Amino acid sequence: MNITITGRNVEVTPALRKYAEEKIGRFDRYLTSITEAVVTLSVQKQMHKAEVQIKANGNHIQAESSTEELYASIDEVTAKLDRQIKKLKDKITGKRSREKFARTVSDESWTKEKRQVASSPSSEEMAPEEQMIIEREQHEMKPMPPDEAAMRLNTDGREFFMFTNAESGQVNVIYKRKDGNCGLIEPAAK
Repeated sequence: MNITITGRNVEVTPALRKYAEEKIGRFDRYLTSITEAVVTLSVQKQMHKAEVQIKANGNHIQAESSTEELYASIDEVTAKLDRQIKKLKDKITGKRSREKFARTVSDESWTKEKRQVASSPSSEEMAPEEQMIIEREQHEMKPMPPDEAAMRLNTDGREFFMFTNAESGQVNVIYKRKDGNCGLIEPAAK
């Protein structure tokens, strides 16, 4: 893994560089496909901020943290990344286990009961009233212009991004279109 550490308004000392490299380098144990990690350390007024972007096998993982001490910001951002990387790994291994399960379903040695369980409808086949929310996320939404939201959408590697529009003060959603451009959803004025 290639780790790049830069500082804005702060000198990156050898001790600070070593600390950040050790913290970020341990994610190689979870995902061996991590190719690059970019760490940006900055100081603005009394807040010390650590931002990390990790590229792993086509996935972009990003986290940031601001505290009153730079080492604490690094600790906090690595804790956030730890949760995201474990979630990604579970998603990858979960997909593999579902594929393995699907292969074993086709095996002739399965009993009738097991075949019925395996052929139960997936979430796509379920009627809308039968579907349920299985995951819930909460994100801090800082006000930003739509251009910045589009940039963040591309760096996070997501399909859509919800944000507070700095110009209107309303919640907007920006999403990736099939043609490669972005679309913006704004609430209609009444």
